[in-house]
Amino acid sequence: MTQDGRLLRGERTRTAVLDQALLLATVDGLDGLSLGQVAAAHGVSKSGLFAHWRSKESLQLAVIDHARAQWTERVIRPALAEPAGVRQVWSVHDHRLGFYESGALPGRCFFANAHFEFNARPGVIRDRLATEQSDWMAFLTRVAAEGADLRPGTDPAQLAYLIESLGVCAVMRPSPASFRHARRVLHDFLRTVAIDPDSLPELT
Repeated sequence: MTQDGRLLRGERTRTAVLDQALLLATVDGLDGLSLGQVAAAHGVSKSGLFAHWRSKESLQLAVIDHARAQWTERVIRPALAEPAGVRQVWSVHDHRLGFYESGALPGRCFFANAHFEFNARPGVIRDRLATEQSDWMAFLTRVAAEGADLRPGTDPAQLAYLIESLGVCAVMRPSPASFRHARRVLHDFLRTVAIDPDSLPELT
């Protein structure tokens, strides 16, 4: 096998292991992850994982990176395909809730679970999660601020806070009613601040 072939196979294995670790982290917690647990779940030897991660902490940080990449692919990228403004703001929220509803992760939201788990535990993992949260809120605020079709005086930071609050509330008590309410509340609010409320899609 060529060097490139070995690297490609190694990267595929690494990605598959991280997929499994991410699923486990939303059920057992990020702190509940261990190289042994992940190896057993994926059907590989623990020693084989040391080629990728030398410690539990390095595995946890890799899982955070993997979760961010998944979030970007499932929530951020589709939303950014919409025109900047109220439709993009709505799309971020709608795709986020759709991701939760899809059941892609058994615990629905890796980041919400991990924040609650590590919030009172100083260290590298909490600091990294805090950075992820800051980046996410900055993204929401920027999307809201770029909305030229929002009425003057609309506060982008407050709108970002509303979106985040609704998302966290919905995922903490997941049910069809929770997701329906989370969509309805933001949809109704956006109609009050949109210059053209009819630019928003109709709720089904």
